[in-house]
Amino acid sequence: MSKKILLIDDSPFFRGQLKLSLSKEYEVFEAGTGAEGLDMVKREKPDLVLLDIVMPDYSGFEICRILRDSESNNLMPIIMITSQDAQEDVLVGLELGADDYVKKPFNERELLSRIKNIFRRIDRNRNANPLTGLSGNLEIQREITSRITKGFGFAVIYGDLDNFKAYNDVYGFSNGDRIIILTADILRDQVALWGNSEDFVGHIGGDDFLVVTTPDKVSKVCEEIIADFDEKVLNFYNENDRNSGYITTTNRKGERDTFPLMTISLAVITNERREINTAVEVGDIAAEVKKKLKTMAGSNYFIDRRTDENIAPGGLS
Repeated sequence: MSKKILLIDDSPFFRGQLKLSLSKEYEVFEAGTGAEGLDMVKREKPDLVLLDIVMPDYSGFEICRILRDSESNNLMPIIMITSQDAQEDVLVGLELGADDYVKKPFNERELLSRIKNIFRRIDRNRNANPLTGLSGNLEIQREITSRITKGFGFAVIYGDLDNFKAYNDVYGFSNGDRIIILTADILRDQVALWGNSEDFVGHIGGDDFLVVTTPDKVSKVCEEIIADFDEKVLNFYNENDRNSGYITTTNRKGERDTFPLMTISLAVITNERREINTAVEVGDIAAEVKKKLKTMAGSNYFIDRRTDENIAPGGLS
């Protein structure tokens, strides 16, 4: 379904120009006054508004303010239309919450690019994890599928935190969220430093993360993630727990139980030595590698180096 764009401009000539440019890709509606535009926002619920500043009733600034004050419309993207020399108008519009601006006379290619960039950003944000801002499951599936379809060599790192639930029980969910944010920042930073420019970092949910890199980079990326995490996570414990190396909590039976300090496990799946055809297959292999990792103490990474010929029925040895 085409996205809807509402043009609010008192010039029939300019609306006609804009409609001609946009109608090839979008469903376009027109309003010649501010009042008509506000009414059409309610009726048509556009995906984006192109808003002229100078109009006979409401100014574009007033309309922008009204839309941003409305709970149902305050996230709808707005592009302000200004004259070529109206830099002050641009600043005022951006301060009121406009997402972008286009100057008259407009360049068709630039306008279309600005609109597409806004829609891309919105789509990414809708799929992103609200806590970390990292891409969520839809983007993760697309990324893995894209690498497989294009025949690229890849290494997928599934990361999760060990003893995270025990930490939440003792230190509370707010501090647990801080650990999740810390982990996301570490992954972003270390992938940027040691990976490739096109590498991908995603957040599956909770304390589960995913990185897509290449086989030649994966060992170094994992080593640096572990080193950074093991150093920084200590700052989220009190001195007594840091010194003892464990925390104490009460289990479901009401018994006191001890848990080591948090560590990170990184399960690595790569198509370097075997054929992988779907994102689901990547997840299945990751589940096997995770079981192997959970038998190992401390922070670790493990690369599944099996080939199609030597996959044991019982899983990893």
